[in-house]
Amino acid sequence: MHICAVGRLRAGPEQTLINDYLTRFDRTGRALGLGPAKIIEVEAKKGGQQAEAELLRKAIPKGAVICGMDERGQVSTSPEFAKRLAKWRDTGCQDVAFVIGGADGIAADLRGEADHLLSFGKMVWPHMLARVMLCEQLYRAASILGGAPYHRA
Repeated sequence: MHICAVGRLRAGPEQTLINDYLTRFDRTGRALGLGPAKIIEVEAKKGGQQAEAELLRKAIPKGAVICGMDERGQVSTSPEFAKRLAKWRDTGCQDVAFVIGGADGIAADLRGEADHLLSFGKMVWPHMLARVMLCEQLYRAASILGGAPYHRA
């Protein structure tokens, strides 16, 4: 799993949460054939979305399934997200790249290249919080697939 994101996250509460959830995901997910998860940060560019899209493309592993994090994407429940991860794993996908754009989102052409678009709802979230939420959902998905009690629905 690769989280390809625009912007550098400084030390602080968001970084602490991300580290915690990714550590949990790695522990839970490895036994399930998921993970480890890695964050690849690219610089926010003055050229906007297009310049950022070029950097994001370079960060995405060749052959990876691309999941764009976008407000226009599909809203899923946590169990549905877990099933999607399992499907990608079970169909032989070696890499999944979750793409998080900068302040203005993902460029339209890169969004069009995505295999799937995922939304955390109709509200727009700061891209740094979207990282935290994605990391938590990765851990939650692994917990669901592993039958752990973390997810209570």
